[in-house]
Amino acid sequence: MDSYKIITNTTADLPAEYIKENNLGLIYFNYIMDGTSYGKDKELDWKEFYRLMREEGKMPTTSQVNPQQYKEYFEEFLRENKNLLYLSFSSGLSGSCGNAILAAEELMEENADCRIIVVDSKCASMGEGLFVHKAIQMQKQGKSMQETADYLTDLVPHLTHVFTVDDLNHLYRGGRVSKAAAIVGTIAAIKPVLHVDDEGHLIPISKVRGRKKSLNALVDYMEEKTKGLPAENDIVFISHGDALEDAEYVRAEIEKRFGIKEFKINHIGPTIGAHSGPGTIALFFEGNSR
Repeated sequence: MDSYKIITNTTADLPAEYIKENNLGLIYFNYIMDGTSYGKDKELDWKEFYRLMREEGKMPTTSQVNPQQYKEYFEEFLRENKNLLYLSFSSGLSGSCGNAILAAEELMEENADCRIIVVDSKCASMGEGLFVHKAIQMQKQGKSMQETADYLTDLVPHLTHVFTVDDLNHLYRGGRVSKAAAIVGTIAAIKPVLHVDDEGHLIPISKVRGRKKSLNALVDYMEEKTKGLPAENDIVFISHGDALEDAEYVRAEIEKRFGIKEFKINHIGPTIGAHSGPGTIALFFEGNSR
């Protein structure tokens, strides 16, 4: 069995204890909230992050990791292991993946004894987290770094993301819906349901009226996308924008419909939450297609 270190980033929204338990490398995406920059050296409590958005109307901004920053991160991880498997945030949502590839190529040219594989997950939030989880399972089964990377590449079009947001204005800020749609949707209590397509882009798939209907729509989508599948979904991931009660509702509905018992639920971190906003509920599983 070859030894290799799996690396992800803060956009995977994995719990800190999970990262520590599995010895994951972590790359931090920086963001600015209320004029202060946060990242690896300074973190803002996630509850406070959402409070500032909800109660004070603060609008955070995010930035991608540049090639030099990636190079510095990779060099740090190379001190521990000469083989690195980096599972990147979706290239459809950020240019960071391309920057990681540039940094990896430069380091391998400079260091003949190291090998870095970058896999574009085309995933976000705990969809990326589930992608990482699948990699960890492969590693624990004794699969080589190349075998794991090949498996993950094949998994990309089946790692299904579906989510709903509580406030359309955050999607408007990100250019996902028009200003008119955001205003009308807010007045009419319209809750959009979106997914992440094969290229890692956010795509609206339906609109429903009312919060409970939007949560049920997530589970309906899972039912549609898992028809005829064997037991790939031994675990389902759910993330939330400071809306744990709604995440638990979705969990209960999935358990009732599918009999699935194992879940991982966590809050959406600042990088994703800056664009999805408070109240977002996202569901991730393995499906026939995205």
